[in-house]
Amino acid sequence: MSGGHALHHVGVAGDLASPVHRLDPRAKLIGLGGVTLVAVSTPLEAWRVYAVCGLTLAVVAAVARVSPRTLVARAKVVLPLVLLVAVFVPFARRGDPVDIGPFTASEQGLETFATVAAKATLGTLSAVLLAATTSFPDVLHALERLKAPRLLVLIAAFMYRYLFVIVDDVARMRAALSSRGYVPRHALQAQAIGRVATALFLRTYERAERVHLAMLARGYDQSMPRLDVLRFRRVDAAFVGGVAVCLLSTRVLAA
Repeated sequence: MSGGHALHHVGVAGDLASPVHRLDPRAKLIGLGGVTLVAVSTPLEAWRVYAVCGLTLAVVAAVARVSPRTLVARAKVVLPLVLLVAVFVPFARRGDPVDIGPFTASEQGLETFATVAAKATLGTLSAVLLAATTSFPDVLHALERLKAPRLLVLIAAFMYRYLFVIVDDVARMRAALSSRGYVPRHALQAQAIGRVATALFLRTYERAERVHLAMLARGYDQSMPRLDVLRFRRVDAAFVGGVAVCLLSTRVLAA
């Protein structure tokens, strides 16, 4: 596998030949983003909507052959932080007292925590599933075709491309420090890290200027050329329509 092809598929998991992976990225962005929007707009009383959203994500993951272990491993990077903040809500919000062992919480606070937990879980899994079935460049291409702000898309594209270059620079700097016997044992020795960070910033800034000038010399017009063209096929429309009908009908009936 070539370096560019490997970079293009960073983060993609499951069966690359599955029907979900072959969908137009715009269809997956709209469909899985719709799951998040429906979940966010649903109150706790309409728990059936949360169940349908979860079932939809489970079906998509099963068809794409993305294992539960992959979903959990990626979701635990973000989800625990959200839940850690939300877990204090039952004890901070006023309401009817409820005894939970040695602690006393409010019933309204517990409902808020349950709502936040359900919405955060579904939203995180939707994002993880999108990243596992669609490469980041394809997501950016889909956003560009969906008329997202071009400046934001370009910033995200360059950050993704050169993040790996910066990581390589950091790795080389760490190796250089280690080869010179740098082993910090107290706070006064941490000043070397500051000098390394400054050097990294200057080196990155100079590289960005050189890359920008090189792109202008090659006719760069604030758009990224692509060899492949997105085609929204019938199967893509069927995916979006199926997800929309399933979720919206459940949401309307639960209202």
